[in-house]
Order: sequence, then C-alpha cells, then structure tokens
Amino acid sequence: MDARDRLFQQLLADHGAAISRVAGAYVRGHAERDDLVQDIWLAVWRALPSFRGDASLKTFVFRIAHNRSVTELARRRAAHGNMEEVEALADSAPGPAERLAAEQRAQRLLAAVQRLPLGLRQALTLRLEGFSYSEIAEVLGISDTNVAVRLNRARERLRVRLAGEV
Repeated sequence: MDARDRLFQQLLADHGAAISRVAGAYVRGHAERDDLVQDIWLAVWRALPSFRGDASLKTFVFRIAHNRSVTELARRRAAHGNMEEVEALADSAPGPAERLAAEQRAQRLLAAVQRLPLGLRQALTLRLEGFSYSEIAEVLGISDTNVAVRLNRARERLRVRLAGEV
C-alpha cells in the first residue's frame, strides 16, 4: 500500500461518518446520500495528489465534500425540481411511545433544517460536525464574521419554526 492509499484510508477512518452526515444534509434519501458520499470520496482520492498543505487535511476533505454536494444539489434541482419528501430519523428510545415521540421530533427538526436556505444549512451542518468558525469559513469560502451571522440566522429560524409547530 503506497502513501496515497494509507492517507486515503486514514481520511476514511477519521472523517467517513462525518462526510456521510454532511452529505445527508444535502440530499434526503439513503441511496442518494450513499451515491453522494461515494462521489465525494472519489473526488477526494483524485484530489489528494494536488494537496499542497495550505489548509488542514480536514478542511481540504470537507471543502471537496462541500463542492461536490453543492454541484450535486444543483444538478438534482435542475433535473427534478424541488423534492419534498422527508426521511425519518431512527432513535433508540426504549419504549414504543417514547420512540414515536422522539422520531416525530427528529422528523420536525430534520424538516426544519432541510428548509433552511443552503448557506445557513451548510454552516449549521459543519458546526454540528465540530468545525470551528474559521474552519467553516475556509470550507465555505466566506469570512468568520459571515459564519457567525449564518449560524445565528440558522438558529433563530429553527427556533421560530420549531416553536410554531408545538
């Protein structure tokens, strides 16, 4: 196994689950998410030789994920229009009643997040993945101040939408 293979395997191990969650913020179905994740990792594989070390490997990978996701989202919207189905989120609550209630809350939250404008959804998803403001700024190509504004707007819109659904 050469250095590129080892680095790629390490990136998969370190960021595989997070990339899957980020892709899930752009598309709604499991199959669509899996296709997008595969597309992202193929793009990462192809881009590894061009990595110059100007950014961290983490932001390099997530910038590629962001670019591929936005491209895929634009392609799907152009081809299919705006899709309205919302995917259910599984929960491991012990009882059926608690599980149903938690699933309904998760569906409302997911639906509210997916209705956010793309810029707000991107910043929120990366923040939930543990990115700092400066890392989000680097991935999205915006300023740290703009990241803070987007996150505040996303939180406020979620608060208003979720309060209106109670």
